[in-house]
Amino acid sequence: MFSFREVLAAIQAYGKAHQFIMQHKLWKWILVPGILYCILFMTGSYFVWGYSGDFVEYLFNLLPLKTWIQDLESSWVSFFFILLAFSIRIMILLLYFSYYKYLFLILGSPLFAYLSEKTEAILERREFPFSMQQFLKDMARGITISLRNMLYQTIAVVLLIVLSFIPIVGWITPLFAFFIECYFYGFSMVDYSCERHQMSTRQSIRFIKDHRGIALGNGIVFYLLMFIPVLGWVLAPSYAVIAATIHLSDKKLLHGATW
Repeated sequence: MFSFREVLAAIQAYGKAHQFIMQHKLWKWILVPGILYCILFMTGSYFVWGYSGDFVEYLFNLLPLKTWIQDLESSWVSFFFILLAFSIRIMILLLYFSYYKYLFLILGSPLFAYLSEKTEAILERREFPFSMQQFLKDMARGITISLRNMLYQTIAVVLLIVLSFIPIVGWITPLFAFFIECYFYGFSMVDYSCERHQMSTRQSIRFIKDHRGIALGNGIVFYLLMFIPVLGWVLAPSYAVIAATIHLSDKKLLHGATW
């Protein structure tokens, strides 16, 4: 279970993150990854939408539904399969939207690790010495955590799809899917701070499980921001990292963690 108070505090941390960014003029650290996110996202969307059409065409030719539809010469049947083809393409696009965030977390892990470190350095008025070896280690850690979360989310979503066919239970599975996705996004953001405090991957996983509300609250705002075209896409990744770092620093949870 999770603490609602932790969820609320993690959400409120986004307001603190905005004030922090304004005060310390960190906009370049917001805009650079944000613009990169938008460019890659829109480019990927263009290709996914195009290739999904080719995939649907190939699928219909393989079955072979296209010839059957033409033989029937029924406008209603043709309309149904046009709608089906469109629905398949939308599903593929939604899957891309879901997993692109992980791809960007993997690509941007060095920058997000640095941004989290810079945020804590300002908060605690101290510098973290730069080490290329540690930097590469942090990058590998970020990639590993993102891949792990993507795998676990996929397993959870597949199970929810199976449960969705059960009457009544199936009605609430979309809500569970939303919370699961938010949790794993927030997980990745919180891990940057855990990593900097010398927690192993196993220790970080245990810590975040003990404070699920922090990951969930952080991920909820991150997820909702993604529904705001362009502006939300630009702000969401960096705001989420800074909000998680500020929240953990304010609560001093990592300083008090014992293993």
